[in-house]
Amino acid sequence: MRFSHRFILLLSLLLASLPLYAQRVTEEEKSVRAIVSGIVSYTHWPALSGPPRLCIFSSARFVRVLSEEADWAFPYQPLVIRTTQEALSAHCDGFYFGNESPAYQVELTRHYPVNALLLIAEQNTECIIGSAFCLIINNDEVKFSVNLDSLAHSGVRVNPEVLILARNQKHE
Repeated sequence: MRFSHRFILLLSLLLASLPLYAQRVTEEEKSVRAIVSGIVSYTHWPALSGPPRLCIFSSARFVRVLSEEADWAFPYQPLVIRTTQEALSAHCDGFYFGNESPAYQVELTRHYPVNALLLIAEQNTECIIGSAFCLIINNDEVKFSVNLDSLAHSGVRVNPEVLILARNQKHE
C-alpha cells in the first residue's frame, strides 16, 4: 500500500513539472513571432477573405515558433513546407523563407500561380532582391527591412505604418 501511495505521489509530481521541461520560447523567438505576426496583420490581400495561409519553409530557424500554436493565436494559417513542389501546390498567400537564397525566392514567385504574395525572409540581409520583408537578427535583437521594389510587385498592400517601423531602429 505504501508503495502505491509513493508511486502516485511521484507520478503526480512528475506530471505537474512537465511544463517546466517543455520548450520555452526565448525573447528572440518572441520578437520574430511578433514582427512576422505584425507584418501579416497589417497586410491586405485584394481577393482574400479570412486569415492568409503563410507557408513556412522547414529550413527556417524560427519554424517552430511561427507554426506551433501554444498560447499564441496567429493572424495567419501556418503551413510548414519542405520542397519546391509542396510550395507550388500549397495555395499559399505568403512565404516565410529560411535558408532559401534571394535568387530562389525570385524564381519561386515567378512560377507561383497566385498574384498577391507576401514574402518574408530570415536570411536575406541585403534585402535587395527576393522578399519584401527581411528580418535582421543580431545578438538577440530582431529588426526588419523592406524591399520597396519587391513589395510594389507583390500584389499585397501593407499599412504605411509598417514601412515607417522598418526605418525605426528599435521597432517601438
